[in-house]
Amino acid sequence: MRVISGIYRSRRLAAPVGRSTRPTSDRLRETLFNILALNIPGSTFADLYAGSGANGIEAISRGATMVFLVENAPPALEAIRLNLKSLGIVSGFGLEPRSVSSFLRRLAQRARKLDIVFLDPPYEAADEYAATLELLGGECSSPLTAQTIVVAEHARRQPLLESYGELVRYRVREQGDAALSFYSLSPPKTDH
Repeated sequence: MRVISGIYRSRRLAAPVGRSTRPTSDRLRETLFNILALNIPGSTFADLYAGSGANGIEAISRGATMVFLVENAPPALEAIRLNLKSLGIVSGFGLEPRSVSSFLRRLAQRARKLDIVFLDPPYEAADEYAATLELLGGECSSPLTAQTIVVAEHARRQPLLESYGELVRYRVREQGDAALSFYSLSPPKTDH
């Protein structure tokens, strides 16, 4: 696993110990960030269920101003800390060792806005997808703007719904066994 592009390009990243975390493949991460390329510089990016932190670190590498790495599994938190340290990243991120729902509720109370939200819970945790997308499309939608892009990585064989509360899907990109579903409160007329 490596950083695809930006100031940390080609640098290696550690994965969490054990089998409970499934990192996003380099190829799928490259596809994701090619689609988001124009939206990353200067953005506030939330990497929910961060695992190794690879997606959040990719956003930092490509110019995101602030990245929230949200993860509560101890092996994953250890990998995130190791990756940040090995790359020398000391600012521009917030490590959030808590549940995703706790983080989103806290963020909503603080009226902090997000430009991009990426979520990648374990594929088997279908309830996590629905719970998080429902929070983002309802109770915790205040951190989102009409321009916020919400992306969920999921198993291709496990499609997500067209909408969750106010969030509406406007694009799906399939690659191998994985898929990326793109949501917004105000879906764009054309792809990003």
